[in-house]
Amino acid sequence: MKIKIIGAGLAGCEAAWQIAKQGIEVELWEMKPEKYSPAHKSENFAELVCSNSLRADGIHNAVGLLKEEMRKFGSLIMECADLTKVPAGGALAVDREGFSKAVTDKIKSHPLITVKYGEVTSINEDEYTIIAAGPLASEGIIDDIKRLTGGDYLHFFDAAAPIVTLESIDMNKAFRGARYGKGGDDYINCPMNKDEYLLFRNELIRAEAAPLHEGVENPNVFEGCMPIEIMAMRGEDTMRFGPLKPVGLTNPHDNSRPYAVVQLRQDNADGTLYNIVGFQTHLKFGEQKRVFGLIPSLENAEFVRYGKMHRNTYINSPGIMTNTYNLIKYPKIYFAGQITGVEGYIESASSGMVAGINCGREVLGKEKLVFSSNTALGSLSNYISNTAVTDFQPMNVNFGIFNPLGERIKDKKEKAERFAERSFKELDELLQK
Repeated sequence: MKIKIIGAGLAGCEAAWQIAKQGIEVELWEMKPEKYSPAHKSENFAELVCSNSLRADGIHNAVGLLKEEMRKFGSLIMECADLTKVPAGGALAVDREGFSKAVTDKIKSHPLITVKYGEVTSINEDEYTIIAAGPLASEGIIDDIKRLTGGDYLHFFDAAAPIVTLESIDMNKAFRGARYGKGGDDYINCPMNKDEYLLFRNELIRAEAAPLHEGVENPNVFEGCMPIEIMAMRGEDTMRFGPLKPVGLTNPHDNSRPYAVVQLRQDNADGTLYNIVGFQTHLKFGEQKRVFGLIPSLENAEFVRYGKMHRNTYINSPGIMTNTYNLIKYPKIYFAGQITGVEGYIESASSGMVAGINCGREVLGKEKLVFSSNTALGSLSNYISNTAVTDFQPMNVNFGIFNPLGERIKDKKEKAERFAERSFKELDELLQK
């Protein structure tokens, strides 16, 4: 028996790895390099587009707990991320090219995984298949997915942040450091006084956006990856309470507390490229250079990638998908990645893990591994399959979708530790089985 996987992104590669670990052959299909989506450029698998950050590490937040759970189950994505990580304070950030290459090499060298190149446009509902075509799935396969799901589709737009070179940042104005000293010198900080901030905000609001495709005039922007210009429009101080918050930072040049701070995070292992944190945008490229050049220390910044906005498509999963990521109507068809309604790189990989584990177990005639909402893995799989959700929207992992602890704990750190303790106990029991 051979399982077919469509898409070699983070979810598809994780699914392939989990299936192959069970001794089952995998046929992994990838349309690159024959055809690229609007957001992808590299021929390697598991390409990171929006950011090199896989967000917070450690058990004191939900995404950090999710990473630990995935490590327990031998995640390929986490193994490669740990191998290629770069300094980022309390976050797990990776060398993007190094990470994708590591995943690609692992997949291509596995004896049970056969990589096939080309666009898949049709799906056989009688064959075990995992569709991990991504939120930018090609129109060819979208049509057949509509047939399988009944065409109940939603869409939103996602945005990517620009990247600049280290040598073009004016370090006479910028300074290194992390908020409250956590992480040492992992970030470059560009301080702004009130006049500089207000000028920047005003020009950001006035800047010209790039035209949207598909005739969409009012895109439904996912809150977790909101374009910086949309954030600026929501209020004078919105950015200062978001990615430009100055708390926990002191400018060593004059020992003052900045009015606002733009942070840049290392984007590659060599430390020559930096991502402007929280600056996902849909502005025209020329406008990005003009407006972002108003940020002190970025006046002469060299942009190696401008921000851009792209279509993301996802299934209205509740009612048509189970908590093991397979369709109710066509149980041999599984989905994985952002197309299921999970949001974020790690969340996408986790859905590939759960789908891969369970598709493999089903083929082997074993009982499926169902994760409860006591765990991060289960909280996501149960969220996307919860028929009680009436206004389904993409979701990052968060403690709000976990089963409640049953008691009120005010201390956030203690509360997170209790979530982790409960999760690990349950997962250790599953692993022993």
